[in-house]
Amino acid sequence: MEIDIRQLRAFEVLLRERNLTKAAVTLGLSQPALSKTLARLRRYFGDPLFVRAGNGMEPTAKAHELEPSVRGLLDSVTMLRAHHRPFDPQTAVRTFSFSVVDSGMLRLLPALIPYLEREAPGVRLRVVPPDVDGLEASLEAGHLDFAMGSFAALSKRVRRQLLWSVTYVSLARRDHPRLGLKPAAAAFAAERHVVVSTAGTGHAHQQAERALERAIPAESIVCRVPTFLTAAFVAARTDAVATVPETVGDELAAALGLRVFPTPVKMPRLDVSQYWHERFHRDPGNQWIRSVFASLFGASASR
Repeated sequence: MEIDIRQLRAFEVLLRERNLTKAAVTLGLSQPALSKTLARLRRYFGDPLFVRAGNGMEPTAKAHELEPSVRGLLDSVTMLRAHHRPFDPQTAVRTFSFSVVDSGMLRLLPALIPYLEREAPGVRLRVVPPDVDGLEASLEAGHLDFAMGSFAALSKRVRRQLLWSVTYVSLARRDHPRLGLKPAAAAFAAERHVVVSTAGTGHAHQQAERALERAIPAESIVCRVPTFLTAAFVAARTDAVATVPETVGDELAAALGLRVFPTPVKMPRLDVSQYWHERFHRDPGNQWIRSVFASLFGASASR
């Protein structure tokens, strides 16, 4: 009996997730199919590999012993594939998947789509919201080619490149009945607010959310929404104030008839990077799309 790369990949995911159900979701398999794969691995290595512990599974000493060899082999296979897949953007037909919060979409896509139409007409994009619980696993498995944002907790196997830094501005409708051009902190805090919440994504915007919560009475937060665009739309149709990254504040204000003003409370400055897994660092297509983002949106790009 022999085992194949897919089965070794399942072993690696089980090592990380230590839960059959979560591992099956990551691999895109049914739980019975993954159970059969695990049974095959157990027979091949002559060891249980994983034993039940509470609601999860703990690796045996044998599984820990196998881990570095299996990781090295899977990394080598990825590199081998990359060497045989040259990437020519003018002729390539490929979909790149990445995750980003909606403020990133508003910043990236208007410039990115025309560039791809001109330079890589066969390239398509799939954009999904970030999910911190599955982000690193998705990068490692290749379900995501890269992620955009501010995710300090990702491991050292995930590489990163700083693109830009951002702080925050606030938005209110142009004919707001109380707020002037530069409201004081007390006047700002006394208004109703719609707050963007990225809880569960692992994105550093949560620092900004906490800063607003410290400055604004709880009763003044009338609504929490998952996207910056929704917050801006609410501000355009009500007296509520929305606070958003400055990189998209002007665009949202122009589109929705809003006024932009400096947020009169101390807000964090966040570094926005692109993240990719070490396993795909040398993949030619991955290298190309990362270079596109760096040239269009990096520190040296014209603003």
